[in-house]
Amino acid sequence: MNNFSKVVAGVIRWGSWGSKLSTSKMASLINSCVEYGVTTFDHADIYGNYTTEREFGDALILSGVPRDQVQLITKCGIIKPCAEKPGFQISHYNTSKRHIIESVETSLENLNTEYIDVMMINRPSPIMNYEEMGEAFHILKESGKVKEFGVVNFSPDQIRAMYRYYPIMSNQVEVSMTHLTPLFDGTIDTCMAHDMIPMSWSPLGGGSIYTNTKAGHKLEARLQKQADKYGWTLSDMALLFLMHHPSGILPVINYAKPDKIKETVDLLDVVLSNEQWFEILITAQGFEMP
Repeated sequence: MNNFSKVVAGVIRWGSWGSKLSTSKMASLINSCVEYGVTTFDHADIYGNYTTEREFGDALILSGVPRDQVQLITKCGIIKPCAEKPGFQISHYNTSKRHIIESVETSLENLNTEYIDVMMINRPSPIMNYEEMGEAFHILKESGKVKEFGVVNFSPDQIRAMYRYYPIMSNQVEVSMTHLTPLFDGTIDTCMAHDMIPMSWSPLGGGSIYTNTKAGHKLEARLQKQADKYGWTLSDMALLFLMHHPSGILPVINYAKPDKIKETVDLLDVVLSNEQWFEILITAQGFEMP
């Protein structure tokens, strides 16, 4: 994963769950991302009710970007009843060996690729069989169909349990300046201890800020005042907060507009001081450090 870009393009909103980009517009966006140095793309089989992977795969071919110049992440494990998944009555998780292997085969076909750079288990299931998952990972690794494996929202104990059977390389979690728990509960520390790359699937923390509640308005006002002090937007400040962390947190940016992606890449040249980082932390928490 050393070749992953410092900003990850999340495609969750590129298809039917968001901008509904045509194949040509999606291909153009892929080219823009690569031009800006964003070469890592974050997928999940479930995105767009199991349609966005296929749309992206067609767009990747149209873009003309060589496969070895991009890195593809995808995920499996969530079963969502829809037209693409007939026969299921309720949403649930499936992390069985058979399902993981079958999901990879489907994703390879959808993405028009011979290998996936990172396959992730998309949320922990309360009935996970770690040994069985590890067996699936070994089979897929040895076949060359998947290079590395990761997880989403795994706790420190779940990471350690998985490590008994396979060395996962990344944990994608909800971490932001408004969702600080992973910085204090051992989640990010466990990633660092195991040389794992943490990723943030909600780097802007907007769900905590832009809410029509008294608490949300107060938090937004506090953070905006802090951002104004340095001439940043709230989004800038949220991303800089994550990028400063020594664990190398990769933000997954769910934009479908090239200008917004370029704005994020430009932030890589901004260097925060430790004092500035703690200013943001204190502002977000609403209280001083002990």
